Order: sequence, then C-alpha cells, then structure tokens
Amino acid sequence: MKFVAFERTQQGSGASRRLRNTGKVPGIVYGGGEPRTIELDHNALFHALKKEAFHSSVLEMELAGNAQKVLLRDFQMHPWKQQVMHIDFQRVDDTTRLRVKVPLHYAGEENSPAVKTDKCLINHVANEVEIECLATQLPEFIAVDLSQLVKSQSLHVSDIVPPSGVRVVKHGTQNPVIVAVTLPKVEEEVAPADAAAAGGAAAPAAGAPAAAGAAPAAAKTKAPAAKDKDDKKKK
Repeated sequence: MKFVAFERTQQGSGASRRLRNTGKVPGIVYGGGEPRTIELDHNALFHALKKEAFHSSVLEMELAGNAQKVLLRDFQMHPWKQQVMHIDFQRVDDTTRLRVKVPLHYAGEENSPAVKTDKCLINHVANEVEIECLATQLPEFIAVDLSQLVKSQSLHVSDIVPPSGVRVVKHGTQNPVIVAVTLPKVEEEVAPADAAAAGGAAAPAAGAPAAAGAAPAAAKTKAPAAKDKDDKKKK
C-alpha cells in the first residue's frame, strides 16, 4: 500500500493541536537513520487504518519526493472522537528483521466433521499471532484450515503452519489455544406424558376454591329451615 506524508517543521503540543485543527495528523518515522517528524491527511489516514493490510504489511511512504518502506508501529485515537491523534512508522529494508502480530484468517470450518456431523460450535479464541521474519517476508495474514476439526478438539499456536521464512513466536512453554470445538447446548423438552400429568395435577387445585365456596351456600339454605321450626313452636 502507498500513502503520502509531508515534512513537519513545528513541534510541541500547541503545534500539534493547531495541525489537527486543519485536518492533519502529526507523526514520526524512525529507524534506519535520523527520526523525522511528519504530517498526514487525516481523512485519508483514517480510512487507511480500517484496512487490515495497513496494519500488517510493509507500506510505501512517499516523503519529499522519495519512496521509503515503512511499517506501522503505533497510533493513538481520541478518547471519544473518531479522530487519529498521532501515528508512528518504522523504516525497514530487505535486511530488517521484524517481530510483529499478524491476523489469523480461518476457513473451512463449515466442512469439518465437528460441524457437519456432530453439530458442534467452533470458537475462535485468538484472532492474531506474533511472528518473526524479514521485512520482505512479512505476510498480511496467516491462513488456518479448520476443515479437519473433530468433536472436542482444540488447536494451539503450535498447530499453525506459517509461510516459508516466518516463525511463530511462543513465549516460553506457553502454547495457548487459538480454536476450540464445543458441543452445542441441548435444551430439555417436556414429554407428552409429563405434560398430561402436570395438567391432571392442576385440575384438583383449580376445583379447590369452588368446593370451599360451596359451604356458605349450604349454610344459607339451612338457615330458613331452622327459622320455620321456631315459628311453629311459637304457634
């Protein structure tokens, strides 16, 4: 990828603030010579940062009419605005050895026995990995084939097959998981017999208030009969 940068003469927080107000981004390029302060068009840089290749490939920077190979090393964003505050690049050449993180591109999981036969779920635990290589051998990404995954299997960093000349960096004896296969959650269904039993148990409960309510009605019918007997005795 190519981009254009311009030399920046003024430095300091005040100069950087004025630069941002004009739609520019302050930056620096270092390595392979004297560091140089630069400025870039904000909108062009903002859209370039959305591209994966801008983060993980050697870039061609045009500065003062000269083309230089650089690598994006860092950038800072505003805490809440969609604004790039500062950016750093490193000069590289054919002999520069790099240690950077590159994205992992997964493919083939829909054809794996774990998904097709056992209806398992594939979890991408890691989306990038650290590698070491020459600048000329830096890949934009590393492809990981998941078509052979089976139930309850996991892939680790040691299972990654990098391109020629690229070494996957492992820290000590750590071999973290990058992909895990898990069984799907099974929801319990109520059987028809259980549903019928639940309905039968609910019927007496529903009739209970009616039986309790019948007692006052019986009492009311008996009350007039008792009153008639008292009237006959008085006569």
